[in-house]
Amino acid sequence: MQTSPEDRKSEGFAGQLAIILPNSVIQICKNTPPVNTLYITDLGYYPKAKFHFRERDKGATQHILIHCVDGKGWVEMDGKPRVVIHTGDVLIIPQGVSHQYGADDSSPWSIYWMHFNGEGAPAIANLIMGAKKNHINTVAPDQERERLFSVLYHTLENGYGIENLLYSSMTLWRYLSSYTHSKLFTKPADSEQMEPIQQSISFMQTNLNESLKLNQLAENVHISSSHFSTLFKKKTGYSPIEYFNLLKIQKACQYLQFTDLRVGEIGLKLGFEDQYYFSRLFSNIMECSPVEYRKRVLNKN
Repeated sequence: MQTSPEDRKSEGFAGQLAIILPNSVIQICKNTPPVNTLYITDLGYYPKAKFHFRERDKGATQHILIHCVDGKGWVEMDGKPRVVIHTGDVLIIPQGVSHQYGADDSSPWSIYWMHFNGEGAPAIANLIMGAKKNHINTVAPDQERERLFSVLYHTLENGYGIENLLYSSMTLWRYLSSYTHSKLFTKPADSEQMEPIQQSISFMQTNLNESLKLNQLAENVHISSSHFSTLFKKKTGYSPIEYFNLLKIQKACQYLQFTDLRVGEIGLKLGFEDQYYFSRLFSNIMECSPVEYRKRVLNKN
């Protein structure tokens, strides 16, 4: 049985994860060495993604990696016949190559996926494809690879400060090396204890529904407000409140993408009693209104 066009969907799977970087942040990546050599623009995880389907007649403006960790899917690229994607397969779709792909009807795939770009991205995509330029290769399961994906996701989920962008870029090299050099891939040491700014960001993440003030954020890490602001700006490139708002808007994007909540309801869940202020803040950061963003991500090609 073939999936009908009415059943197809690009998003909306139980347990899914996804982050789409704002254009303003992507511009920072493009203009900030060494981030500009390799960076993520979109990434996520779709488990048991029944009816998942994407079609891009002109290809994507980034390179796409899809790793099927369960079930099956399929891909058609550049007008060539359909190829089945099995569990363990890694698919690379180079920038600008027309394509469509989707989940198998009877055994829908679970996939880790990302869009990546940068000066080194074409070379990395070629390395993953190998000398024979195979768009599909197979790798063995690896817990460290999954851990690194989680690091990438949560680093960007914690905001778009310069340090986060640098760290995600550096981690991306390591993550993609698990595909380019799987036999040499080894596990790194355990992460160290969080320092004050990381603690503060974690505190922000667990209190996105609150309207936290600067003094509350500083008190949480036992630092004076002025010193805390200086340290935070130096570490992230943003003031604490600017960063907190970025995290709130990132969460708002997820609500818009994955729920049917109205804009006002989302604003209230994120501590904004004034819906118009919330919409203005969202528009300033994402360069479109919440309603426009929801339409864009649900119809993204």
